[in-house]
Amino acid sequence: MFDKKFFYLVTIQYLGYRFHGWQKQPKVKTIHHMIDRTLKYIMEEDYFKTLGAGRTDAMVSAENAAFEIFTKKPLSNLEDFLNLFNNNLPQDIRALSISEVSEDFNIINHSKEKEYNYLFAHGGKFHPFCAPIMTTILDELDVDSMQRAAALFEGKHNFKAYCYNPSNSGKYIRTITKCELVENTRYRANFFPEKSYLLIVKGKGFGRNQIRLIMGALIEIGRGDIDEEFVKKSLSEDFNQQMSFIAPASGLILQNINF
Repeated sequence: MFDKKFFYLVTIQYLGYRFHGWQKQPKVKTIHHMIDRTLKYIMEEDYFKTLGAGRTDAMVSAENAAFEIFTKKPLSNLEDFLNLFNNNLPQDIRALSISEVSEDFNIINHSKEKEYNYLFAHGGKFHPFCAPIMTTILDELDVDSMQRAAALFEGKHNFKAYCYNPSNSGKYIRTITKCELVENTRYRANFFPEKSYLLIVKGKGFGRNQIRLIMGALIEIGRGDIDEEFVKKSLSEDFNQQMSFIAPASGLILQNINF
């Protein structure tokens, strides 16, 4: 007779600056490792397994990420469990909610849309406290040109040039539903520069380093190294180069996942 299993969806947020990404790796701190270590402590000998909705790279943060817990025993009080979980997590990881889901729920396939934000400022050396979530570009950038170029990424395109180390068998035709560069009004701190900017990108799924490579291209636009025509060509089927400038990871934030 098969053991009955129970399924729970947990939403979390974290500051990724001191972590080597989501995925477990030997001898380094990762988000998944810290979550499993905390669950093992609070659940003692009870069986559990966890699966994330996706992977974030080293130093990437999240406002609203998610993972699933599989157990063989029901969690009797979800509110108490959430409080206990938070009380034992490190201060740079916080669980936001927990809910029971059906066996048919698939945390990877049932993700309808993800939103990423990239926070940056330019033209100066800013307060060191900005470093965990904001990228500083020392050069002055032409933000107007960057804003026009950002719109070129919206729609269905070939993003092979914007995927790190792509293979010939990968699927690179993807759709971005929103790509907009705006002045930052979402994140505020008294040590932030007077003006900062936010790249907002939405889509069902993204390739490895895709957002950071898009941001890298926009920075190159802002510096005058490439132009909008080059970006248009880079999204075409017959483009055979790879974008090489990957924007720093610490400015990238997984803003939300819709299921």
